[in-house]
Formats: sequence, structure tokens, C-alpha cells
Amino acid sequence: MRASGALTKRAADQASRVITLVASGLTLLFALVLWKQYDPANPGLQFVQHVRWIPAYNIDYFVGVDGISITLVILSALISFIATIASMPWWPGNAHLDEHHFTQHGVPGYMALLLILQTGMIGVFVAMDMFLFYVFWEVMLLPMYFLIGIWGGSRKEYAAIKFFLYTLAGSVLMLLAIIGLYFNGPTEVVDGRLMHTFDMVKMAQWGRAGGYLSAPLVLGFSFIKVAWIALFIGFAVKIPMFPFHTWLPDAHVEAPTPISVILAGILLKMGIYGILRINFAILPQATKWASYAMAVFGTINIVYAA
Repeated sequence: MRASGALTKRAADQASRVITLVASGLTLLFALVLWKQYDPANPGLQFVQHVRWIPAYNIDYFVGVDGISITLVILSALISFIATIASMPWWPGNAHLDEHHFTQHGVPGYMALLLILQTGMIGVFVAMDMFLFYVFWEVMLLPMYFLIGIWGGSRKEYAAIKFFLYTLAGSVLMLLAIIGLYFNGPTEVVDGRLMHTFDMVKMAQWGRAGGYLSAPLVLGFSFIKVAWIALFIGFAVKIPMFPFHTWLPDAHVEAPTPISVILAGILLKMGIYGILRINFAILPQATKWASYAMAVFGTINIVYAA
């Protein structure tokens, strides 16, 4: 019975590895096809999919790519594929993985979390509905927490909890800002009802036209400034930017090597992407107001990191 159980477990482990490798490889292939067919002369969104999702709140499954996101989608697919290969026991230098990690905690679980993490990362770069963007943003949090906390080094629990708490705090601020942008944003008639929208394209148009300038004050402060700061902190945690960076050394050291590759290669870039996609595009007036502070923060980070 024990031998039969070991064989069944080995077969499940091997199947999960093959499925993850094939899925990551196909994702990379599709990303390259996307890049091949992408028209750089077209500044708008391309390969758009727009489907009604939650009509009660005017939330759509709205995805597409433009010049900012196309390269990040390819990068995410490439690094995820490399991380998947690096997670295989037959990869040079990985002979110890089965004994120290995967057999103790389960190969299928690791591989499933790796695929969920990849889904969240690519989803962030293609989401054009702000609610969908936030869902994908949060989808990345739990897989990374478990990948560090279960398969990490000797201080894995501490590193995982620290990563989780920092990211969760930033996510709460992001959520509050997103809700504020939604209720103070543009409206449209949907099924005979006047509703607000999470459409980031329409929100950007509304922001450029100064629509958010008339929003009510928040505790006596301008709404656009409060929303911009909340979003900036949420994204600065992910970059991470001083002084929100202290989770990173622990996470990098304790994370398994393939996960550390994803952390450095993709996740840290998402904060910058979020600032460009939301802060700059939707709140341009607040971005101009915060430009000097951003320059100071950037200078501090350059000097501090050096």
C-alpha cells in the first residue's frame, strides 16, 4: 500500500509539473504571437475583449493591451516560463528540491500557485476595468504569500507575513481610492439606468477633462490629492519605494529562487505600471501637484539604494 501510494504521488507530482510547464510555455507562445501582431503605429488599445460581468455595478471583463502593457505582458510570460523551468528537479542545480521542498509540501500545490500567480500578473497588465485590475492585483497576493511561507527558507513565515501585511495595507488604501474614483467618476446609461463606471479609458478621459476636480473634499482636503496619495502609497509598497521597502530584503532572501526571480523581474515593476496607468492617466492634475514630491522620493531612493 505504501509503495502504491508513493507511485500515485509521484505520478501526480510529475503530471502537475508537465501541466504547469506546458501552460507556461503556451502562455509565452501566445504572448509572442500577440507581440508579432501588435501594431506599434496604433496608439490605442488593441486585442480588446469587453464582456458584461457584474451588471448591477456596471463592472465589465474589459481587457486589452497598448504600448505600455504589451512589453510587460511578454516579460511576465517569459519570466514565468523561466521560473517554471527553474522549479523542475531535473534543472541543473535543483537536485535538492524534491528532498527539501516539494515532497514535504506537495508539488501540485506549488505548481498550482505558480499558475495562479502568473494569471494575476498578466491580468494586471491587460485589465482596463479598474475593479478587474484590483481583482488581479489581489490575486497575486495570496499565491506569493504561500509560496514564500511554505517553500521558503528558515525565516519563511516571518518574511511571508511581513510581505502580506505591507501589501495588504497598500491594497486597502488602493481600494478606498478606487471606490472614491468610481463614485466621483463619469456616468453612463446602462439598461435604462444612470450608473458610474470602472472603465479606465473613460475614467482617464474624465480625469483629463477635470471631472474629478469637482469631487467633494475628503476631511477638508482635495479629493484628487487624497486619492492620488492613497494610490501612490499602495503602488510604492509594491515597487517598493523608501520608506515602504523593508519587506523586500526578507522576501527575496527567504523566497525559493524561482519565486525570487518572479518577485524581482515582474512584481516590483507593477507598482510603476500602476502609477503610470492610474495616477498619471486618471489624475493628471494631482500628478502635476505631486511632481516635486515624486522627484524628492526618487532622489532619496537612488541615494539610499546606492
